[in-house]
Amino acid sequence: MNDIVIEVQHLGFKYPSAPKPTLGDIDFSVARGEFVSVVGPSGAGKTTLLNCISGLTRPTSGRVLVEGEAITAPSSKIGIVFQDYSRSLFPWLTAEKNVALPLGSRGLSAEEIRNRVSGALASVGLGGQEKKYPWEMSGGMQQRVAIARALALEPHVLIMDEPMASVDAQTRSDLEDLVLGIWAERGVTVILVTHDIDEAVYMSDRVVILSTPPTAVHDVMEVGLARPRHQLETKDDPDFGHLRSRLFTAIRELREFSAAKP
Repeated sequence: MNDIVIEVQHLGFKYPSAPKPTLGDIDFSVARGEFVSVVGPSGAGKTTLLNCISGLTRPTSGRVLVEGEAITAPSSKIGIVFQDYSRSLFPWLTAEKNVALPLGSRGLSAEEIRNRVSGALASVGLGGQEKKYPWEMSGGMQQRVAIARALALEPHVLIMDEPMASVDAQTRSDLEDLVLGIWAERGVTVILVTHDIDEAVYMSDRVVILSTPPTAVHDVMEVGLARPRHQLETKDDPDFGHLRSRLFTAIRELREFSAAKP
């Protein structure tokens, strides 16, 4: 395994008005170039965890290190793709201007910005679509623009908060394979939050399973399926079925345990 890029150390978070912490004591690490999914019962604080890792939210306790640097604010090393592309893109800006927007504060030349934008849009299959506005695109195309915007930053870590949740099933499969292709090509480290068990098994090297609040790491599941992955062949593999069943059972038991607590 490669060197460790992300270290989550005793991370905890409590909203001021909440009676108990959302995140209790979370510890895990991610190696360079690894693809890790984070799953757990509804309300486990998966998005809160990602916000802490990305620097959008300050943890109440513990810390996050990226390449040995403590994350206390958004970092140029981290790119983020949100679930709701309709709210993350500016409808009055073209695709290329949406992608270029966060690059304006990086001190890059106009030529470098153009090159990054062009390369990022080409990476997500939108070469030639630079002048289109979000409202002229399908949901899948809009999410590709959002992914391109994160890639244009040339991040070391790509954090994705349910990026395929708001599209139809066929588009979801296409986006899964697109993300895996980008991951393989660019060697970026990825943390993906998803509610979709099949997606977590299909895409990941490891799956971090979170407990119910106050949330901790319940288990870490090694996937180990052959790469490259294929929507039909991989999901027909008996090992895929075993892993899917194991993950489904773990989440169901956590949910039932939480419901039984007084």
